Amino acid sequence: MRIVMEDFGTGYSSLSNLQAFPFDKIKIDRSFVSHVTDDASARSIIRAIVGLGRSLDLPVVAEGVETEEQRPMVIEEGCPQAQGFYFGNPAEAVVCIPGLQRFAS
Repeated sequence: MRIVMEDFGTGYSSLSNLQAFPFDKIKIDRSFVSHVTDDASARSIIRAIVGLGRSLDLPVVAEGVETEEQRPMVIEEGCPQAQGFYFGNPAEAVVCIPGLQRFAS
């Protein structure tokens, strides 16, 4: 099982939680990614989160990549992993537990 900190940079995704729990990955909140093409501060925040991930040896994923313009900008800021509608629509999740299979929505 892996633990991923979602929506990093907003809400409860604080640096103290990053230090307190054994996260395996950081996901940059989509609110920063959505403005990466028109807001220099959003690009700076993405760059800083990627740097933090590198220093903690944690992979970083950019959430909410929706356009062809956002994809290369996120990569330029050092984030090679991305997810969002640009790549495809969400698929139905299937959760498999020994002896039990159910569909999660």
